[in-house]
Amino acid sequence: MKSILFKYLRQYTSLTEEQQQAIVDEILIEEYKKGTVLLRQGEVPTKCYFVLKGCVRQYAIDEAGNEVTSNFFTEEQGVSIHNRHQQNKMSPYTFACLEDCVLVVGDLNDEPDMFQKHSQLETMVRKMVEESLGEIQDEWTSFIASTPEERYKALLRKRPSLVNRVPQHQLASYLGITPESLSRIKKRINTTE
Repeated sequence: MKSILFKYLRQYTSLTEEQQQAIVDEILIEEYKKGTVLLRQGEVPTKCYFVLKGCVRQYAIDEAGNEVTSNFFTEEQGVSIHNRHQQNKMSPYTFACLEDCVLVVGDLNDEPDMFQKHSQLETMVRKMVEESLGEIQDEWTSFIASTPEERYKALLRKRPSLVNRVPQHQLASYLGITPESLSRIKKRINTTE
């Protein structure tokens, strides 16, 4: 699992092997069981995560009491909340493990010290966040301009493993459709292929 961390350190920094090892030695890696809630909607986040293995779902409970899934984080994706600088620091989302997970766990209070000690780590995290935000912007633009069937086809192209890893009602919520509509779309696509 730590090989993934070394991959990112090599990709985004110019650190020596010894410097990379020093960072990896300080990074906390934890295992979480399926069903573990990492953060509940309304709580103030104190941790950030990076998925080494498993799947974490991001969702919120809307005013009608429905769960609305807004993202799934799988291998080599960061799980963080970017509202730390807002006046209301409470999370608008719940983050829960859909599978047994192995996660890098970062303490948000220790982040400044870690970045001061390893300045290139801050550069690496910034670059990864910038790339992630760019992908999210592109996905959102595509999402709002596409039909439900186009959204499902895009999911099959970009993240096909989610179809078998995620309960269908959560996948439907993520796509902005009902489970019944997802079933019809899947049936239509399977009969045309």
